[in-house]
Amino acid sequence: MPAHIATASPVAHAALLGLGVYRPRRVVPNSELVDSIDSTDEWIRSRSGIESRRWAQADETIISMSVAAASDALAASGLVADQIDAVVLATSSQMVLGPSAGAVVATELGMSDTAAFDISAGCAGFCYALGNAAGLVRAGQARHVLVIGVERLSDLLDPTDRSCAFIFADGAGAVVVGPSDSEGIGPTAWGSDGSQTDAIKQDKDFQQYFSEVDAAAAGGPKAERPYIRMKGQAVFRWTATFLEKAGRDVLEKAGITVDDLDAFVPHQANSRITDALIRVLRVPETVAVARDIVEAGNTSAASIPMAMEQIIRSGQAQPGDTALILGFGAGLAYAGQVVALPQLRSNEQPIR
Repeated sequence: MPAHIATASPVAHAALLGLGVYRPRRVVPNSELVDSIDSTDEWIRSRSGIESRRWAQADETIISMSVAAASDALAASGLVADQIDAVVLATSSQMVLGPSAGAVVATELGMSDTAAFDISAGCAGFCYALGNAAGLVRAGQARHVLVIGVERLSDLLDPTDRSCAFIFADGAGAVVVGPSDSEGIGPTAWGSDGSQTDAIKQDKDFQQYFSEVDAAAAGGPKAERPYIRMKGQAVFRWTATFLEKAGRDVLEKAGITVDDLDAFVPHQANSRITDALIRVLRVPETVAVARDIVEAGNTSAASIPMAMEQIIRSGQAQPGDTALILGFGAGLAYAGQVVALPQLRSNEQPIR
């Protein structure tokens, strides 16, 4: 007879227990970018809805921004680092393949012997990480999981690229996921379409770049570093036709309708995409819609937690409200959940 293998003790429900964000100090208005991309403030606003964005300075790294956001999330949840069993970090802009950023962040926060790993799923990364974290908690593999979405996309921007230079930005957001008496994180609806990888991608890998550097040293043309490239129209067509199904799948899996929502927090990709999603999903006017993109730009994996913080801090929504979150982007990939909005630190709660 084979030996009896024990199983972990599952829990019924998981929830977002606390939320924290980090917004880089440097505010970059459209006026700083228009000359390099031969554009205007009016054109940028009309195309994207963006008025300004935050770009990290030298001391604002993937690690330091993650630690700052995570520290606030822990404070909001009323937990300390020793109570975290796993760290799941989503990013597409960590320039080091190893060690994982999650492992370094765990150590910086004072955790010891804590499971930690990174996820790369583009702008859907936070929702992918959240799905994994909720699964760990429900399965009894971890009691509390720290989920982080963080980006320094300014490192990957060609300042003359009219399609990207004004869109992407930097920042970090984190939530603590843990057991709950009632469900606070609905089932994840997710998927990908690898046939459209050209829509958003890094234009060359680093092996190709280093080959160009070697060639330049031997007298060849100057090497151009890798940059993010995006085909905006292809992305818009995909979101307009595919994400209606994705959004409806999220709601169906959670067993609710769009009329049950208090808030809608889509990935902050583009204001026109948000408007299209509101229209095709028939989101009621009574539902608060996150518009963090206006002042934060597109922060990819950090976008949704940062937008959740903005909509709570502004008083448009409050902790406990039912919200649809939906991430989508490079891959092309999407993921979403219905969640109960988490707490901020007590001194960050809106005045009502």
